[in-house]
Amino acid sequence: MNQLFRQNLVEAIVGAAVLLIAVLAGLFFYQKTTAEIGDDSYSVGALFENAAGVAVGTDVRVSGITVGRVTGQTLEEDFPFRAKLDLSIDGRYRLPTDSSASITSEGLLGGTYIALTPGGAPETLMSGDEILDTQGSVDMLGLIGSYINQTGADDAPAGPGMQEGGFGNLEDPAADMAEDGSL
Repeated sequence: MNQLFRQNLVEAIVGAAVLLIAVLAGLFFYQKTTAEIGDDSYSVGALFENAAGVAVGTDVRVSGITVGRVTGQTLEEDFPFRAKLDLSIDGRYRLPTDSSASITSEGLLGGTYIALTPGGAPETLMSGDEILDTQGSVDMLGLIGSYINQTGADDAPAGPGMQEGGFGNLEDPAADMAEDGSL
């Protein structure tokens, strides 16, 4: 019985050590992957036509490096139906006043972030300033759908043998080739 107790105690200690190491590793990786916005940060606003996919906490990046976070979002009253985003930017990064902001996707299936492109003005953005040059998010599903359905090309002439649907003569493929002279 004493031998069994010692074996279980050793297994319990080893299991607790493995669990502790896993928790510490998780905390370490979480700390390294989240950007810290220091106490010395400044807040700027930006108006967007479409802010789809952006939420409070979304990254603000310059050249792919996280320099801030979205801290608020509202529907602007002075410019009806525009989304106003509040961006908190780390004070170490002083951006020119003519910088631009765009809502960008990390990829086809990735999340969104705010991409800031620094301008060339000598003056820098201060807390409370607005970024005037903005580009809203692109509706990827709408773009793919319009490409598939060929919307927007209604006035384009159909090619030889092409019917309304764009499939040509499905009954007799040789007729299509005869029409365009390739037979």
